[in-house]
Amino acid sequence: MTTRYRVEYALKTHRRDQFIEWIKGLLAVPFVLYSQPNGIFEGQGLSSLTKTREEAHRRYSEILRDVELMIDDHIAHQNDPENPFPSKLKLLVPTIGPFFTRLPLEAAFKYQDRKRYISSRRFVSPSFNDVRLILNSAQIMAVTTYGTLQLATFDGDVTLYDDGQSLEPASPVIAPLLDLLSKNVKIGIVTAAGYTTADRYYARLHGLLDAIANSPDLTPTQKASLIIMGGEANYLFEFSLASPYYLAPVAREKWLTPEMALWDERDIVSVLDVAEEALGDCIKTLNLPAVLMRKDRAVGIIPSDPSIRIPRESLEETVLVVQKTLELSSAGRHRRVPFCAFNGGNDVFVDIGDKSWGVTVCQRWFGAAGGGPGSKIIRGENTLHVGDQFLSAGANDFRARSVGTTAWIASPAETVDLLDELADLMGKKLS
Repeated sequence: MTTRYRVEYALKTHRRDQFIEWIKGLLAVPFVLYSQPNGIFEGQGLSSLTKTREEAHRRYSEILRDVELMIDDHIAHQNDPENPFPSKLKLLVPTIGPFFTRLPLEAAFKYQDRKRYISSRRFVSPSFNDVRLILNSAQIMAVTTYGTLQLATFDGDVTLYDDGQSLEPASPVIAPLLDLLSKNVKIGIVTAAGYTTADRYYARLHGLLDAIANSPDLTPTQKASLIIMGGEANYLFEFSLASPYYLAPVAREKWLTPEMALWDERDIVSVLDVAEEALGDCIKTLNLPAVLMRKDRAVGIIPSDPSIRIPRESLEETVLVVQKTLELSSAGRHRRVPFCAFNGGNDVFVDIGDKSWGVTVCQRWFGAAGGGPGSKIIRGENTLHVGDQFLSAGANDFRARSVGTTAWIASPAETVDLLDELADLMGKKLS
């Protein structure tokens, strides 16, 4: 049941994506003009309803084609350093970021309309999820049509497996991932889980790791095309048949980017100290049933009893308080060391670095053909990051948008659908 509480909560600024909301607003106009819900009660025949659906479809398509052209204009502006003026899209949606590819929104809408019957709805206007999925389809059309997908990175919880669960052998996401590897697409699992040993990652990902190891169809090179980047951007493991749990830890000095190598350990400790103090204050102020957990590259709060669920509002209040405290502190104000504060579903953590750095490490690792320092890097337009947290605050996938294309999913089942759609498009391109 949808309550007034849930409706009001969804309208909070930090829970909204301004670009998606803007497109929703554009699509609301033809919905009001052409939905004609009264026709159902006035006894209009099927032919009349079909005509109404076709007209709504036409108007939705026109609007999304116009947005598509505005994105093209925005890309032209961002690629012209001598142009001091913002694009029209930037003026209308000030929070809009960079685009690595053009987006065929009209074609993506027509694809999703065949699946979701958006134009046929008379009472429910195009929703946030409709627009989100249209953008996902447009993005995977772009990375297969206008270029070649070389790297796919994935969040863990809620993306590959349910929150707090593991990737089991029977998971339907495993087959599409193996198919990507067979097509010579590199895979990076960029997760907030900050484990320092291979056995902990194997416990979460054993279904996939065992499937890769035992696959008769993958070559040794394709099997080695999987890495795990843990703690956002702090622990790297590469797939290895010779290693326990099929994962070999990689020494930090072998994969740090030149920028990350400049991070001073004293600054890292300072950021974590400020975050720990702020988290402790939130535990007291909000009377949270939680305890502090400090790691070498992260600090957070977890429930004092695993059976306890911390209220969602308390978690997000904690994220926003800690984030603002860090931004105003001397450690965070100079941004010598990047950090990420996020809501993990039933905990809150502050990690050193963020997923933009994690994805960048994956791009450099595979771009350098096996790791180590090198000038090669997989470009943003050849990278796709799939995750579930893309809201502007307290969401650790959000910053991956700055280094590659992204797809915003809401469940492991949506990840499977996305990968099936991607495989179909890649197959059509090959044929």
